[in-house]
Amino acid sequence: MTIQAIDGVLQQLQTASLQASNKSSETSNQVDFGATMKAALDKISETQTSARAQAQDFEMGKPGVALNDVMVDLQKSSISMQMGIQVRNKLVSAYTDVMNMQV
Repeated sequence: MTIQAIDGVLQQLQTASLQASNKSSETSNQVDFGATMKAALDKISETQTSARAQAQDFEMGKPGVALNDVMVDLQKSSISMQMGIQVRNKLVSAYTDVMNMQV
């Protein structure tokens, strides 16, 4: 993910945190969790698709595609996928913790 995308996700999480702590003060600026997750997953998919396309362009010998750019984009893609997997793991863990709570 790019720095802007990470900053955007952090800003959305901070907004959601503020809303959770101040439920009665502000109700007009709500963040949809599902939409936020879908946007993050779409960004991961877009990053992977872009990196694969650039790698393929390099393999085909297209001019203007440098190896260092390809490697950096592939690494960004890998890191964003790892981050997505870790977020999913944390969500599953939180879900199981909530489900195992005794009422």
